[in-house]
Amino acid sequence: MHFAVLAAPDSWYARDLQRAAGSRHELTIAAFSEIAATIERDGELRVTSGELNLSACEAILVRTMPPGSLEQVVFRMDCLARYEAAGGVAINPARAVEAAVDKFLTSAKLSAAGLLTPRTIACQTWEAAMAAFAELGGDVVLKPLFGSEGRGLIRLQDENLAVRAFKMLTQLGAILYLQEFIPHEGEDWRLLVLGEQVHGMRRQNPHDWRTNVSRGATTAPLMVTTELRELAHRAAAAVHAPFAGVDLLPGRDGNLYVIEVNAVPGWKALARTLDVDIARQVIDFTTATVRSRS
Repeated sequence: MHFAVLAAPDSWYARDLQRAAGSRHELTIAAFSEIAATIERDGELRVTSGELNLSACEAILVRTMPPGSLEQVVFRMDCLARYEAAGGVAINPARAVEAAVDKFLTSAKLSAAGLLTPRTIACQTWEAAMAAFAELGGDVVLKPLFGSEGRGLIRLQDENLAVRAFKMLTQLGAILYLQEFIPHEGEDWRLLVLGEQVHGMRRQNPHDWRTNVSRGATTAPLMVTTELRELAHRAAAAVHAPFAGVDLLPGRDGNLYVIEVNAVPGWKALARTLDVDIARQVIDFTTATVRSRS
């Protein structure tokens, strides 16, 4: 089979997928920025990226979501959705990527699915953000609406710093997305969902409230109980992602919070921690999905 991998040309994950595919499948790296679409008079729609005909590929593996203008992002998702409508397999589907890339929409969908998430307020003016800051107890985490791996997260506990941050971001046209800070022991849990499989990993950082591996956290295997497996599947299903990274935070209050669902999940640290070939599992899952639809 021929799979396209939408990724940066130097992507470690794209290379890992190519390694795992070996000679069984052909994998070609393609760029979101080069996607184009042609609608013929007979109604045929062809999606390409550079010289690669994406429409002729059995599957597309989405490994990045680069920034762009509103028009560019909408067009890219439109093309991915049209590819799926024509019978192609996208891992993850366009609607999953659209939902999970937007932290507000993810939080809303998780809450609607009955999952426990931190109290969240999203607004557009610094005045509303200051009111939210007070309502959330004067200890909040300010997050960029789009982003991952802990980039851009700020914990605010001081009113003067908060108002300066809010004013600066509103001048840049940003949405102010605030969550109450959940006291914790410097540990969170990453559950990687791939179809029916769920892998678990602990991330610990005693020196920083952010527990991302990119910020120096250490990792250890996590036993995936029946309860955790069900929770991970519910969270992934809330954003319609068959392949997802679900982040859970055990609070000091004894509750387990669903913090985030990533529809373009990494597995470098998890594969190393568990000594599992995640890339091969992704290739096998994609292959099985394509065959089940033929």
